[in-house]
Formats: sequence, structure tokens, C-alpha cells
Amino acid sequence: MNLINKEVTHKRFGKGNVVKHNDSIIEIHFATENKKFVFPDAFEKFLKLHDKNTANSLEKVLQKKIIERKKIEQEKEEELNRQRKEQQLRLEHAKLMKNHKLHPESQMVFWCDAEELDRVFTEWKIFTGVIKSGNNKGKPNKPIRIHQNSVCLLTARDSSMSEKDRRILGVYLVNEGFIGKFCEDGYIPAHPKYRLQLTEQESDRMLFWKYYLNEKFPHKMTWNTGKYRYFDNVWMAQILLDIVSLKNDTQEQELAQNFFEHFCKMNQIRAEELSEPNGALMQT
Repeated sequence: MNLINKEVTHKRFGKGNVVKHNDSIIEIHFATENKKFVFPDAFEKFLKLHDKNTANSLEKVLQKKIIERKKIEQEKEEELNRQRKEQQLRLEHAKLMKNHKLHPESQMVFWCDAEELDRVFTEWKIFTGVIKSGNNKGKPNKPIRIHQNSVCLLTARDSSMSEKDRRILGVYLVNEGFIGKFCEDGYIPAHPKYRLQLTEQESDRMLFWKYYLNEKFPHKMTWNTGKYRYFDNVWMAQILLDIVSLKNDTQEQELAQNFFEHFCKMNQIRAEELSEPNGALMQT
């Protein structure tokens, strides 16, 4: 749009002619001096073009500019609202964790079948199963120890394998706001960030019984019944640390490291004081 020599009127300086302009600045010669203004914004409030055709074309430019500005303002407002919401959630989380007494065994390990594994790594949630007997028979199990500091460990073994060869296939932190004793449907959802699936090669190097130990029977590696069991917070930290060392991909290794550090913070574990794994496999 060429506005050179076009006549304009300014609310304060009166009539003038355009002498220069670009996409952001317009310069106008008035009776006694030249003035520069922001283009095209100045035409919203202070300036008026005399030429009707040019004014109509400029009006379209202004409307487009207004729409773009409103969109930017809306995005900024939405971002501010998101930040306020996140801050509120952080405060609520801090308050909840302050009042929450950590259980030393608030991690959960699951025995997953092939069909379940296909689903858990797409939906990123796992079912605790149902109660087998008693007044609540048929109702979902409530993972009462599970809190925001808890991790779900996913394991499996082929029917042709012995129990000592049980492999770790994946791991995830439970979602923020999840409290096991209030869980009615039996599903434990994953945190949107802290979740890891191991490759087959990585799983072959992550044997569950390297970390897990039945203190009454330290040499035994048996999982007779049940879909899940609780286990020690420190053992989970050992597992996460070993996963960090397994990852070759820089991005995945960074995620695993952040996961490990976050877990240690949530469970009040000093990473530098973490002991070496000493599960049943290490007793033989």
C-alpha cells in the first residue's frame, strides 16, 4: 500500500501529508514539522486518511491487525491462567505432601500379561485387579499405599522362563493428585512426564530379582499369587538409577535422570547415599 503524498488529519496537529512509511513507521509533514507514528496503529485513534479508497484498504489492514492483536492477548491471558493454575496445583501438592507421611514401601510392582502390556504402554494406566473373596468380592482393589511419591513397576516373564528371569519392562510415576485410598475404579494413571518403556535389549539387562528381596526368605525367588505387591522405596530408586545408565539416547537418558532425581526428592532419598542393589539374585 503506497501512502506517499496522501493527505491525513491528526486530532492534534491538524492536516498533513505522508512523506515516508514502512511496515511499522509512518512519517507525516505537518505545517511546521514532521512527525513519526506507529503504523498502522496510529490510524485507529489519531490519524484519518482523506482518500476514501485508500482509507477502506487501510481499514482492512487495521482489522486484520486488531484480530491478530486480540489473538495474541488471548494467548497471553490463557498462558497466565495456565501458570496460575500450575502454581495453585504446586501449592496444593506441597501442602498435601507436607501432611503425607511417607510409607517406606509405597511402590508397586505388577505382573503383567502380554495383552495387558499392549494396553498399558498406550493408555499409560494399569488395573489393580479385583478382590477375590469376602464382602467386597468383585470390587477393584484399592492401592491404599499409593500416593504421588509412588511408582508403578511393570514386569513380566515368559511361561518358558523361570521366575528368577522376570524382567522389568517399564516404569511410571503415578499422576499428580492421585491418592490410592480414594481410587474407586482400580486404575492407576501415569504422570504425563515421568514414564519410561524399556526396549527388549534394555529389559534383558533389568532383572527384577536383582532388586527385590523377601527378607524372611532371602534366597527364594517366588511369586506365587497376586497381580501386584508393594516394595521398598530405596529399591525403586536403585532401579531408576540403573535405567539411567542403560539409556543411550540423550533425550531418554535426560528424562530418566530427571525421573530419578524427582523420585528421590519425593521420597526423601539422598541419591549420593544410595546403596547397591542387593536382591535375591545377589544372594546366590
